[in-house]
Amino acid sequence: MEKKISISDEDISRFKKIFANLPEKIRNEDIIFVLNKKPYTWNAVFLEVDQDTNLGRIMLKKLKDLKII
Repeated sequence: MEKKISISDEDISRFKKIFANLPEKIRNEDIIFVLNKKPYTWNAVFLEVDQDTNLGRIMLKKLKDLKII
């Protein structure tokens, strides 16, 4: 069983605010990072975060560690 990563509501809000201000083209096409050799766009990350998956939590932690959010 995977350990659930703790993410604050503030981190989620910051991510959603940044996401909302991105142009549609960037959301769909730009790779924000690569995780486990898989590229992820802003839209892919948003879907994982919005569905509160463990992968979404890992992604948010990575974005926070990289100081993107």
